[in-house]
Amino acid sequence: MLLNAGTTCWRAERANRAAVLIDMADYFKAAKAAFLTARSTIHLLNWAFDPDTLFDPGPGGVGPPGDRIGPFLKTLASERPELKVRILCWRSELAIAATQRFFPHRAKECFAGSPVRFLLDATVPLGACHHQKMIVVDDQLAFCGGGDIGPDRWDTATHLDDDPRREKSRYSREDFASRHELMCVVDGPAAGALGDLFRERWRRATNERLPPAKPTDANAWPPDLNVDFRRATAGVSRTEPQWGGHPEVRENESLHLAAIGSARRCIYLENQYFTSPLVAEALAARLSEPIGPEVVLVSTQHSPSWFDQATMDQTRSLFLERLKVADAYGRLRAYVPLTKKGRVIIVHAKLSIIDDTLLRIGSANLNNRSLGFDTECDLSFEARLDDRSSRATIDGLRTRLLAHWLGCDRAAVESAVAQAGGIGPGIERLRREGYGRLSPLEPKPLGPLAKFIALHHLGDPVGPADSWRPRKRKRALRARLALLSKSSRNADMRIGRATRVISHDEDTHL
Repeated sequence: MLLNAGTTCWRAERANRAAVLIDMADYFKAAKAAFLTARSTIHLLNWAFDPDTLFDPGPGGVGPPGDRIGPFLKTLASERPELKVRILCWRSELAIAATQRFFPHRAKECFAGSPVRFLLDATVPLGACHHQKMIVVDDQLAFCGGGDIGPDRWDTATHLDDDPRREKSRYSREDFASRHELMCVVDGPAAGALGDLFRERWRRATNERLPPAKPTDANAWPPDLNVDFRRATAGVSRTEPQWGGHPEVRENESLHLAAIGSARRCIYLENQYFTSPLVAEALAARLSEPIGPEVVLVSTQHSPSWFDQATMDQTRSLFLERLKVADAYGRLRAYVPLTKKGRVIIVHAKLSIIDDTLLRIGSANLNNRSLGFDTECDLSFEARLDDRSSRATIDGLRTRLLAHWLGCDRAAVESAVAQAGGIGPGIERLRREGYGRLSPLEPKPLGPLAKFIALHHLGDPVGPADSWRPRKRKRALRARLALLSKSSRNADMRIGRATRVISHDEDTHL
């Protein structure tokens, strides 16, 4: 099994029920329903929390009265004094807060004098961020994934052009860009584990120890939400930097490498950033095998912020070039999704599907900082070989996502993949038939400045030691590769398979 507590995950707990939410319209709807069932606690962790966010923008993007999350939670907490609502959000730098319409300042103003406790958390190294995104209700139901709470996050799985529900009518004449997010929801002991994670974050930020939520027999599962998994094993994997006396945690990194090393048929990844040399070399190793898995990547055509365009997008070109060099057997496919009018869809999801055995959804990007510098949290579901139901669910989710991207039904995807003999060839077959919303992603030639940025991974530290010392970054990456290669000889062989071949000097990428 890939989920091993203490190595690839913090804890592996049972989820009585679990579901995957594709895009934020469904997430916001399910979260509101869960809030209304709460009896004891509502806890939120976020990179960004905007109190003006509408649960359902409705026609014209204005929404019904009282539907903005800040006033909604404030009213809920005021009407029910026994309900404790706590929100812990990253204390972002001013320049970053400005890109999100100064959400910390407006949230403070919104909740001032109310029963809702809204706190900003800065317990990370300078330059790092708290990037976890989750909601926990009564320790019985929890959401985890890549979606923050903000008006610009809302979208449906159709990613319509000129959707008036995405219009920034209160703040700008421009529409929000289409955006793809993934969240998962669990109940049972897995939700309790995420409740424990919130309480530990709260303790570090405030020195206040919170008790677990009081047991309740209320059914918090949103009534309109279909169940994808029953009695599944859910692994909680974290990233935490070594800081403030707390040890470094790299469970996300370990699970990514173990999963890549274990793949037999297909590695399907959706992510905002593909820049990590560790992941690049692990994927390159599998692509170089004569008989190995397909690798299918889905990412954003270009990052939404100018800083990420200048840093992460440049480094992604080296990542892709490394994979193309290794792809001697033609098993690599990389795509960007576009709307029907050819506009960018921001891929903010962080997803891994390995064969039909592992599904992973969370906050961790495939860059250096998400593997060792920022705080992250992912949830993974692993299906045993004899668990046909879970395996079919994982396989079906990949089909569902591809149909959502290509704009066709699932039967068309299943037929194309079967006839073409693989996921990548199946996508290409559908593209030739006119389903063109997935466009090939190619590495771009880099000029001297862009190459310097990419080679030194500017804006993408490995950890606190090199965070403000970019000239030490290559050394830090090589040290990490060597450590992984050495430790893998006595650790999980799946990690070893992915790391034994990545300890060489790869000057083109490191």
